Amino acid sequence: MSAPARILVVDDQVDHLNAVEMLLTGYGYQVALCTSGAQALACLESGPVDLILADVAMPQLNGYQLLEAVRRQPRWAHIPFVFLTARALDSDVRYGKALGADDYLTKPVQPEDLLAVVEGKLRRHDQLLQATAMAATAAPAGEIRVGPIRIDTGRHRAWLEAEPLLLSVKEFALLAELASRAGEVLPATALVLVTHGLRTDDAEEARELIRPLIRALRHKLGAVADGPGAIETVRGLGYRMREA
Repeated sequence: MSAPARILVVDDQVDHLNAVEMLLTGYGYQVALCTSGAQALACLESGPVDLILADVAMPQLNGYQLLEAVRRQPRWAHIPFVFLTARALDSDVRYGKALGADDYLTKPVQPEDLLAVVEGKLRRHDQLLQATAMAATAAPAGEIRVGPIRIDTGRHRAWLEAEPLLLSVKEFALLAELASRAGEVLPATALVLVTHGLRTDDAEEARELIRPLIRALRHKLGAVADGPGAIETVRGLGYRMREA
């Protein structure tokens, strides 16, 4: 039997931390509690974490800064990150997702909704890791090159020129798929199967899931915005990586 998932909950409101801890432990999860982003980074250093739930407004290091710090570390970049915050403006939600958050929940949240998100993110993350491992095993070790982008599929690493690209598991899967099929237009429904392990015929649902990853990749590939390796939106059809 596998060990229960360990969830890191970060919030400077102790009452909220205790309530979330009681809910999650009641459903068999291990829970680590932190009251600031700085404490959360120390907790990540101390042991494995399977999912992060974080507030935005916190002392020392806010939730946005925590997410950026987590995504900069290759050993943590794959961890699903969900904001759980009272900041409910559409601009806050868009900004959090643009930074690479896997979801954005606003307080107060119904317990069943929080549990559904936690379970779903953990399950999809496990599926994605398994699919990535299977693909890496099935494919011969080698590199994909498009312009200044170099991807080592065997070692699950990527570079822009000589600089390493710090990518989440989903970002890496998306980049590798676009690069391996450079010049082709790939519909969002096909890409979301690669990144999320989700089969859907709903094109708009697929685009909503893919757009934050596309934005994140474009930001990290800013130097190739207009040349080979640039990610183009083909209106009404999908996305394409320029090969020349």
